[in-house]
Amino acid sequence: MQLRHLRYFVSIVDAGSFCRAAATIHVAQPALSQQIAGLEARLGATLLHRSARGVCPTEVGKAFYREAVFILQRLERLPGIVRSTEGEPEGLVGLGMSSTLAASLAGPLVGACRTALPKVTLSLVTGDFLRIRPLMESHGLDVCMVFEDTPTHGVCRKPLFRQRLYLIRPVNAENAATTVSLENLAAIPLVLPAQPHTIRDALDRAFGVAGVIPNCVAEVDTFCSMLSLVKAGVASGIVPKGDFSDIPGYEGLRPVAIDPPIHLTACLMSSAHMPLTSAAEAASALVAAQVEKSFGEALPAGWERVPI
Repeated sequence: MQLRHLRYFVSIVDAGSFCRAAATIHVAQPALSQQIAGLEARLGATLLHRSARGVCPTEVGKAFYREAVFILQRLERLPGIVRSTEGEPEGLVGLGMSSTLAASLAGPLVGACRTALPKVTLSLVTGDFLRIRPLMESHGLDVCMVFEDTPTHGVCRKPLFRQRLYLIRPVNAENAATTVSLENLAAIPLVLPAQPHTIRDALDRAFGVAGVIPNCVAEVDTFCSMLSLVKAGVASGIVPKGDFSDIPGYEGLRPVAIDPPIHLTACLMSSAHMPLTSAAEAASALVAAQVEKSFGEALPAGWERVPI
């Protein structure tokens, strides 16, 4: 097996057909088909489902694809990894962040990285942990700064802080209360995160314990979509953020603390099976330092240190 076999296979899966892949990587289609047939024979497994509409990976093919992508990525990063061992950290670092955290922290973090780690480039991916975890497990991401609802097994994790959940309401919402109970939430039209989602898991469990059925009028898959619907007055939302003064256009949203509190834990996570590169270690340490710095300044609403 050679590296070209990995590149060919990844290109075919990404393109969805032999024809499109052949045009992209400039290899004749018959030769490409022959190479993959030989690869399957060598492995003793079928990697692709073939049909008139194109190809898609089998379950074995999906596993092979994940590992092939990882090997090719590591190969691409190898020069930087080698140079980093004797000098300052260098290379590309895949960083996953919960979209709520990214809204406030991504800008300052990237700025701090440019200053402290000028040879490190951050590749930022945002989304809920349950959606970006597969990228970390397949080594598509090096480090994640995400919210978790319950402790995650099989990863290296460093708890950073706890964040309270808030109900957010439009500026013109009539009720001016500063807190709201779970029981009272049942009467409020809500836009909630669509499953799978860490926040939704925490809310569903809390609603279940309280015997409350939420009035969910819409589900969204991004933090920005939720803010837009709340700002438009469609419904209220629930997010791990109690201050919107740092998000242009949404400064007027009114956060209302949920009582009793529901907390999520912000953690730094990485694969338990693959050591971090020196660049990824430096970026991870920079993230932790930026959070620790915040505890010496004015804390964002709802932040608190993780109990020891």
